[in-house]
Amino acid sequence: MFHPHANSLPDPRICEQARLTRDARFDGLFFTAVTSTGIFCRPVCPAPPPKPAHVRYFASAAAAAAAGFRPCLRCRPERAAGASAWRSGNALVAGALRLIDGGLLDAAPVGALAARVGVGERHLRRLFVEVLGAGPAQVAATRRLLFAKQLLGETGLSVTEAALASGYGSVRRFNAAFRAAYGMSPRELRRGRAAPARGEACLRLPWRPPFDFAALLEFFARRALPGLEEVDAHGYRRRFVLHGEPGQLEVTARPGDHALQLRVRHPSVRVLPDVVARVRRMFDLDADAAAIAEVLGRDRRLAPLLRRHPGMRVPGGWDAFEMAVRAILGQQVSVQAARTLAGRLVQRFGVRGAEAGTVADFPLPEVLADVDVADLGLTRRRAESLRGVARAVRDGRVGVRPGHGLEAFVAEWTALPGIGPWTAHYLAMRGLGHPDAFPAADLVLRKVVGGGRPLPASELERLSQSWRPWRAYATMLLWRAA
Repeated sequence: MFHPHANSLPDPRICEQARLTRDARFDGLFFTAVTSTGIFCRPVCPAPPPKPAHVRYFASAAAAAAAGFRPCLRCRPERAAGASAWRSGNALVAGALRLIDGGLLDAAPVGALAARVGVGERHLRRLFVEVLGAGPAQVAATRRLLFAKQLLGETGLSVTEAALASGYGSVRRFNAAFRAAYGMSPRELRRGRAAPARGEACLRLPWRPPFDFAALLEFFARRALPGLEEVDAHGYRRRFVLHGEPGQLEVTARPGDHALQLRVRHPSVRVLPDVVARVRRMFDLDADAAAIAEVLGRDRRLAPLLRRHPGMRVPGGWDAFEMAVRAILGQQVSVQAARTLAGRLVQRFGVRGAEAGTVADFPLPEVLADVDVADLGLTRRRAESLRGVARAVRDGRVGVRPGHGLEAFVAEWTALPGIGPWTAHYLAMRGLGHPDAFPAADLVLRKVVGGGRPLPASELERLSQSWRPWRAYATMLLWRAA
């Protein structure tokens, strides 16, 4: 098994074995192109395997498309599990990919992306080609096309709505790109198929096995905010506001399929890429469990936990600012106490819904920056910390900014009053989705690793070096062991 490095394509021998056995653990981690047909496929494609002499391997769908191969209509590359933005081990590329997923290149040039991550355009292009086999523009174009194809196949959106939701500026541009990739128009693809019901978008969100959905639901249930989130044994539901309009989502399991079902209700189809990206991050759907297990399984403490809890993921957060506030509320208190405080905050200052007494979303930084929250049960010092973070986010002085390395992110946040390493790493883990975030000062972690006697944080930090770059997953395993 490979480790994160400059070239994220697995060893060709591993690719060959995964292709021949249709190993679902590698779905989305590489793509197989067939020179005799000009088509690229997922490694799990049900078609008869081609001869090795006709096969080429690519690190991404964008790389295969850039080489002139067309997406397979049988295995449908748009249905592949995603590859983690952090997979290359390059925080800059990971940050740029997060911005692309957010639609930055749908209406801006590559130079704007380079400026956002703080490097030159030429350097960014070179890094993308080294890591993914394709430049940023090609990666964004392939993302748009495959997402549009998914919308056409799984939702009742019209061709125009699918084009707009995928980031195309016009239907004409979408039709041209689709015909160039598939050799047919979007309407021709849909011809003869029963269109799914309209009124909401239902999308399949794939994952690579193993995947412990029940553990994620249990984690979210203990922290669910009344009036805003609902969690039970079947799924997760949430209210939110995007593009100034309220919406709702529901995430449930798909029995017998390596995928979750996402149901979204919102007036604008343009929010769909953002909602999908947030949900994928919340449920850590792009994790490479096999690569994580190979590193953490070498540790005598973690190996039995991995066997006991296969498919453990790092639960993410819907919104970065929300996670920052909840991290502050969770400082040195129990999970239940932090949930109670957050619930009071939401009920008092949350974005109000259309119906009387309902909450549509978590409080905005602009609101919390100028209110007194001490009467909610917070200490005066913690209330000041919360207000200081809200002001810093409002003014753009801090944030979960794609492109930041872990060290730079922690340094930025710990410069704020009341924010220590524990809070910064917790936010990096759940808000940024950084796989190597590690709150070494956490008392539970120190006790578990110390066999009941708390280790010094410095000693735990030293021991954790062999768990890199997957220390966030080690954190989740150790917390669950406690």
